[in-house]
Amino acid sequence: MTTFASDVRRGGVSAGLLVAIGAAFAFGMSGALARGLIDAGWTPGAAVTARIWVAALVLLVPTVLSLRGRWALVRKNAGMVVTYGLLAVTATQLFYFQAVAVMDVGIALLIEYTAPVAVVLWFWIRRGERPSRRSILGAAVAFVGLVLMLDVLTGARIDGGGILWALGAMVGAATYFVLSGRGDTGLPPIALAGCGLLLGAVGLTVAGLIGVLPMNWNTHDVTYRVVTVPWFVPVIAVGVLATALAYVLGIASTRMLGSRLASFVALAEVIAAMLFGWMLLGQLPGAVQLIGGALVLAGVVLVKLGEPTTRELVEPMPESVV
Repeated sequence: MTTFASDVRRGGVSAGLLVAIGAAFAFGMSGALARGLIDAGWTPGAAVTARIWVAALVLLVPTVLSLRGRWALVRKNAGMVVTYGLLAVTATQLFYFQAVAVMDVGIALLIEYTAPVAVVLWFWIRRGERPSRRSILGAAVAFVGLVLMLDVLTGARIDGGGILWALGAMVGAATYFVLSGRGDTGLPPIALAGCGLLLGAVGLTVAGLIGVLPMNWNTHDVTYRVVTVPWFVPVIAVGVLATALAYVLGIASTRMLGSRLASFVALAEVIAAMLFGWMLLGQLPGAVQLIGGALVLAGVVLVKLGEPTTRELVEPMPESVV
């Protein structure tokens, strides 16, 4: 039976907050960095494959060290590791990159961040855990915010494909939260991340080689709002900073703060994504979209506050997968 442990952590709150904010900002730069590569002629598939390969190689040694003498845990949880690697990590990042190719990075991430609402619905349908009134209110607030954020009421042009890709990333993120909340696997968090990233990198590469996933890339310089850099600069940055370092900081902050507080602080990633989107790409949401985004964040907070304390994560991965 799947188990969940209580979320009680003591000490190191101030340091934990700094580490958690660092993780959120590291994750938040991924969309803007990837959009630069995509605008330079890279396909989203190539961008996410490069990102995952770089991160997987960086985390390879820590993963091996964390599993010394415990490789049987990987075999025992093979099904979960495969699901985590292909859906919770790879599909989420690929769908997010597909979304940012046609819409603002901050808006795409806000849509993905409705994942906690999907998690509540999943537990309701799957395990009969009826959401609290606070969670239901939060879901309603998030939905209203989503409508405003997409400018549906003003008749503005929206990219249907981008919205669908972002919703796909939301499903993958919800899967990530559900799998990361399992406390009966015995797998160290960094091992789950490392195995998932390596599996995803191999899977994406195979998909590209057989032609299932468009995989076009080049060595042209990448131009951002105020600077032009060689192609390998954003590739290394998105792999090392926005993925490998972000995962490590996320793991550390979650252990210091506990999953509930860390998940709240992780919402700073949305602010970071908008900030980097403005700095690197010149993207800035309109007033109505900003109000909608604030409502989405408020709704997610209400949903999380309404979760029962028994459904807490045991040393989970960082509270984001983008």
